[in-house]
Amino acid sequence: MSPVDDLIVEFDRALRSIVGATPMRRPVPIATEPATAELTVSEKKHSAGLMRINHVGEVCAQALYQSQKLHAKSDALKAKLEHAAIEEEDHLAWCESRLEQLDARPSLLNPIWYGGSFLLGSIAGLAGDKVSLGFVAETEKQVEHHLDGHLNDLPTNDTVSRAIVAQMRADEIEHGQMAIKEGGIELPQAVQSLMKTMAKVMTLTAYRL
Repeated sequence: MSPVDDLIVEFDRALRSIVGATPMRRPVPIATEPATAELTVSEKKHSAGLMRINHVGEVCAQALYQSQKLHAKSDALKAKLEHAAIEEEDHLAWCESRLEQLDARPSLLNPIWYGGSFLLGSIAGLAGDKVSLGFVAETEKQVEHHLDGHLNDLPTNDTVSRAIVAQMRADEIEHGQMAIKEGGIELPQAVQSLMKTMAKVMTLTAYRL
């Protein structure tokens, strides 16, 4: 495709990520065990808040991978980032589907989350492929920890959400390992701490908005 075609494709992906119209290439993960009871009103609300956070995380992932792919120097790296972005699109679609089932909406601040993440990804990408890959590795490590917390915090009888989160976690681990294998460097501790602080602000806000 021409550069103009690429730009149109990426703009379309960005728009779909923000408005909630993401294609699903893999089916929604199926729970291995049926729920033992219906979710209570409070459990349903809590699950919706957690899945809204996960949805925001996937909106951010699309922005990060798109911006880092834009600045990647290696064609091989661009291909790997594209592959990861496609898997993250599945995550986004799964979260959209679950939010709808829970009678909940995505975050009202998705355009802001997307824009901020695109900027961060561009900064990492402009710093070079090794830094960009290190950013991917650290992001996925923090996401893995965040999803571990959700698996502990989701209602035990919300088997649908738990199955989605478990598969997302497995994919995120794989993406992080890819980044390390491809030569990603460890980011300075100050950068890691800043990323954790920003993620905390996002999760606290997205749970409600």
